[in-house]
Amino acid sequence: MDLWPLLAYSVIVLVLIVGLLAVSALLGQKRKDHATHDVYESGQLSVGSANLRIDVPFYRTAILFIIFDLEVAFLFGWAISIREVGWLGFVEVLIFITILLAGLLYLWRSGALEWRTKRQQNDLAALKGEGGVVNVGREQSVAAQETHAHQTHDTGHTGAAH
Repeated sequence: MDLWPLLAYSVIVLVLIVGLLAVSALLGQKRKDHATHDVYESGQLSVGSANLRIDVPFYRTAILFIIFDLEVAFLFGWAISIREVGWLGFVEVLIFITILLAGLLYLWRSGALEWRTKRQQNDLAALKGEGGVVNVGREQSVAAQETHAHQTHDTGHTGAAH
């Protein structure tokens, strides 16, 4: 097997990378200060820190999305070659989907798909009455109706669309 084309391609790529970096370093602006005080692309000045804390459910959701996105990529490959793989390929895809559904069921049962915190879940469970209906006390319901009546009277709107 002739490896010269691969070696030539690798050398060309390395020379191109080094060359572009060298030209950029020679011709680019030399700045002593950091670019953190520059105006952002929207024209707004930077305020505060860019280091934000992101809740864990966002990371869990991102990872789950990637996993199930890869599932779709595998299924596309199977769908394209469905005639070549025949019944054996169909059985293998059924096993694959069954394993993924079992994983999704496990994630659902373990609470990985739940956005509410334990405290929010407990508060909601305390409000639920028979049949899963949220049980708001009479005092809260009357107060909400009175607040709505005052807002309607003050603004002159009945809540209907104009």
